[in-house]
Amino acid sequence: MSAPALVDPGPSLAPHRAARFARHLTLPGVGELGQRRLGAARVLVIGAGGLGAPAIQYLAAAGVGRMTVIDDDVVELSNLQRQVLHTEGDLGRAKAESARSAVGLRDTEVEVTALVGRVDPSNALELFRQHDLVLDGSDNFATRYLANDAAELTATPVVWGSVHQFSGHVSVFWPGRGPMLRDLFPEIPDADSIESCAEGGVFGVLCGVVGSAMAAEALKLICGIGEPLLGRLARYDALSARWDELRFAADPDRRPVTDLEEVAVACRALSPRGRADDISAGEVAARLAHGGAGLVIIDVRTAAEREVAAIHGSMHVPLDRILTGGWAPIAEELGEGAVDGRDIVVACQAGIRSARAIDALAASAPTGTALRNLAGGMDAYLAATRSLGRGQ
Repeated sequence: MSAPALVDPGPSLAPHRAARFARHLTLPGVGELGQRRLGAARVLVIGAGGLGAPAIQYLAAAGVGRMTVIDDDVVELSNLQRQVLHTEGDLGRAKAESARSAVGLRDTEVEVTALVGRVDPSNALELFRQHDLVLDGSDNFATRYLANDAAELTATPVVWGSVHQFSGHVSVFWPGRGPMLRDLFPEIPDADSIESCAEGGVFGVLCGVVGSAMAAEALKLICGIGEPLLGRLARYDALSARWDELRFAADPDRRPVTDLEEVAVACRALSPRGRADDISAGEVAARLAHGGAGLVIIDVRTAAEREVAAIHGSMHVPLDRILTGGWAPIAEELGEGAVDGRDIVVACQAGIRSARAIDALAASAPTGTALRNLAGGMDAYLAATRSLGRGQ
């Protein structure tokens, strides 16, 4: 389905801008009016990594007038295989600031605001309201669902993309005009349910394909041309060089998003400040190395995950039992009075499911129970034990 132009046109083009965008001015549906819309647009780009890098370059080249780039990471050598916005000279530099500099070299009249940090529940709604359009190039489920929920609350369209190994996905979520991410995938997946780029790898050029497709969707929305990917998930397989498409519709039974409380749980686990109840993997490993006095470890992962690696002496209480039974399944395992003066450390693979478990336990745990979230989960714990020169 077609959609109206998202942005009202800005002022007439100066001669040097008309010369710069001459190939746009002759395009049916774009022309001078569309170029003026691009110049007036305000676009928020979440992430200046694999997807953000090509998208930012093409948005800038197209003459998008104002961009805000938010990213809390710094440029590392392993990024350069796919994050083409950055160079060796940017190593160690904040990606958001590197992106701003790269755009400045391309077009000094494109205004870029660099925010070194994360989109989180405390700033998402304000950021979304300040922009006409959001490109979500984030690399974690918590931020993707935060973007979806903030979009639904502010009626801001989102161009969404993801990549994994040799495949990528692109779609557009525009509240009131098409289905949203939660209509396609209702629940936030566990953070560790899919390998990260560091673990599973990613075909560098795939980021260029998907990031460019995201930029194309953004330009179409701003100008009001073509058929945006509303209710359509475009899927690209780099190995077969094929695009295919999944059509989906709004779920009439899905509860509308009314706040950011649910997604805030997942986002807290991503925060560099962590949760107030976090306990570091290093502290847990060190205490266990000296007998583990005062510690009880509750593992909320699946049995299959525990077969791969588990903390010696930990008790297995899967997350779904806690979400349905609260403290009762923990009490069954521990017995009465077993929590006095002890840290009840809840663990999962990456620290997100354990945070959900603690939030579910808080209302029904005995008064004074010290619930602690294993920051970084088993991934961090295994790294900590290696640094101590011990096995698990």
